[in-house]
Amino acid sequence: MLRIVKAGLFGLAGLAAMVLAVILVRAAIDAPTAADPAPFIAKAAEYDATIKRDEWGVPHIFGDRDADAAFGIGYAHAEDDFGTIQEVLIATRGHLASIKGERAAVTDYLVNLMGVWETVNKRYESDLSPEVREVIEAYADGVNYYAALHPENVIPGTLPVTGEDIAAGFIFKSPFFYGLDKVLLAVFEGKVGGETGLSKEGVDAFLPSEKPYPIGSNGVATGPARSADGATRLLVNSHQPFTGPVAWYEAVIESGEGWHVAGGFFPGSPFMLHGHNATLGWANTVNEPDLADVYRLTVNPDDEYQYLLDGEWRNFEVSVATIRVDLWGPFWWTVEREVLRSEHGPALRTPNGTFAVRYAGMGEIRQVEQYFALDKARNLGEWIEAMRLQALPSINYIYADAQGNIAYVYNAQFPDRKEGPDWSGVVPGDDSSLIWKGYVPFEVVPKLINPNSGLVFNANNTPFRATAGNDNLDPANFPGTLGIQTDMTNRALRLEETYGADSSITRREFHEYKYDLRYSENSAMAALIGELIEADSQGNEDVEKAQEILRGWDRRTDVRSRGAALAVLTAQPVITARLRGQTPPDPMAKLHDAIERLTTHFGRLDPEWGEVNRFRRGSLDLAVDGGPDILRAIYGTSEEDGTLSAHGGDTLIMFVEWDRNGKLSSESVHPFGSATLDRSSPHYADQSPLFAGMRVKPVRFTREELEGHIAESYRPGERDKTAQ
Repeated sequence: MLRIVKAGLFGLAGLAAMVLAVILVRAAIDAPTAADPAPFIAKAAEYDATIKRDEWGVPHIFGDRDADAAFGIGYAHAEDDFGTIQEVLIATRGHLASIKGERAAVTDYLVNLMGVWETVNKRYESDLSPEVREVIEAYADGVNYYAALHPENVIPGTLPVTGEDIAAGFIFKSPFFYGLDKVLLAVFEGKVGGETGLSKEGVDAFLPSEKPYPIGSNGVATGPARSADGATRLLVNSHQPFTGPVAWYEAVIESGEGWHVAGGFFPGSPFMLHGHNATLGWANTVNEPDLADVYRLTVNPDDEYQYLLDGEWRNFEVSVATIRVDLWGPFWWTVEREVLRSEHGPALRTPNGTFAVRYAGMGEIRQVEQYFALDKARNLGEWIEAMRLQALPSINYIYADAQGNIAYVYNAQFPDRKEGPDWSGVVPGDDSSLIWKGYVPFEVVPKLINPNSGLVFNANNTPFRATAGNDNLDPANFPGTLGIQTDMTNRALRLEETYGADSSITRREFHEYKYDLRYSENSAMAALIGELIEADSQGNEDVEKAQEILRGWDRRTDVRSRGAALAVLTAQPVITARLRGQTPPDPMAKLHDAIERLTTHFGRLDPEWGEVNRFRRGSLDLAVDGGPDILRAIYGTSEEDGTLSAHGGDTLIMFVEWDRNGKLSSESVHPFGSATLDRSSPHYADQSPLFAGMRVKPVRFTREELEGHIAESYRPGERDKTAQ
């Protein structure tokens, strides 16, 4: 993405000592200074919040005002994960390379290319209500207060955190969930159009990591008509990395102004993003409609800062992204790169030409407005009105409520495109009629509300298979310009074969189906294993033994399975490459790799899956059921000892239920616990045995339920005063 001159980054070793001294002096002069904590401590006196932690360390935040509660969740989340919140803030400001080095320069450039702060500066006051600004500013004040009391944890320049920072985080991250970062990178690399696809492996451009983050999810809702006991049930089952900027944090918020929610929060978010309130709840899953369009621009051969539009040369808007790159120790370097914008949107010069990208979410700041409205909705009508804001560029919603309503919305800001062009490819950039100006209305968005089947679900699959019976949406009723996906995951197939095949689901069955461990006979995994079984072994005895093991495998991924290790290690690299739009490796070559790996490290081709598939946290090292694209989703990192260490997949899981009388109960489990970074905390891994064992704990939603389970109760800052 950035055409950084390598000599500018790595040639410093050969410079004279005098030049190094100059750089050192510059670093000392220009380095941000620590903020004065006094104003943040004084500001905290304006809020009145109480944090009550239950026996699992889950914070329950209480405040008379919404702003008090927001201040409390900001403080509590910072107690448990300040390091991640801080990095999210730095990344959102376009300063990540200053602490992470050259690899993070891509993230900083994207902040500039997407015009994140131009949107904030233009729309913060005009597009956000005073109520929402008050909440996000109070959350920022909670983080500031924690940071002021713990200056040793603060990177100079981080403070103050502002409401604008919180809004900017939503602007930046939201489009990555449908794959915008992949589109931008594909444009730069000359890989544009529909053939590259959008990876389900996640948001690599946000806080880049050495391993791809799995982004997926399952969501299921069953109404009274499909429940054996007349209850309404909701499964909240997002698939995220276990740690990092899009890892779930569990909390309960209750204010005297009607904000009462339980569920998952991201670092830097004061809002419950999915979970439930007293009367309704929802689950989110990633969807991937075609929401970004690529235009080939004709650049003036006599002026590289002009492009052709409607027969006239137009000037690019030109700005400069100044990116400070950490090198080592006190040394850093500043890189300046041009940022181009055309009438279409951000533009990139590449070896194959100049391209512009127009995308859902461009210039949108109201994500925080919609999330707060969803949190406060009390019934289906209010929830639908919140969805009508259409401020969120993508993400499926699976809904259920106390009145027995269920719904599914294939939510997206669908561009209102002109009929005719192939929008999945590269579109001519010289015709202004192809520059769409808005989004299709909410009425056009695919949705199912109270289908006769009493079931809605999604597992990152097409919205045209979202229920049972004859209730599915007809693709013919939706224009091709929406770019709706048509794929099916194994998880979606298994949802059809479990929840979809059972017309009278008990509470126990609702839980058991979520923890299904099988690949469908119609899955990509089953097809690939079938090919390997029928392949010519060429007389290789190890291959013949492997084929025999695969032939006897029941497609299950329980810890006792003797075929899962060979199957998953062989097939997953092939299937993953196909999902990413890459040329897949030869399946037989991967079979040979798996044979060698299992023989070397386990002395046999069929070790139990639990020997290979491990869940590790602190001192815990547990066998774990499940695997890639399994309803019990587990994605692992290869270790030198031949094992896999789970790093993502199932994260915060919630089972929410309203009985036939509308009484709420819910259960949850987190892979680790509330203390994300503190290894010394009893909550660093206290939920891990539950998680690995496919068990859950109660969600203490009301004050009455929490009574008798309060391990700690304090106002923000009181813990620190006690420690002193």
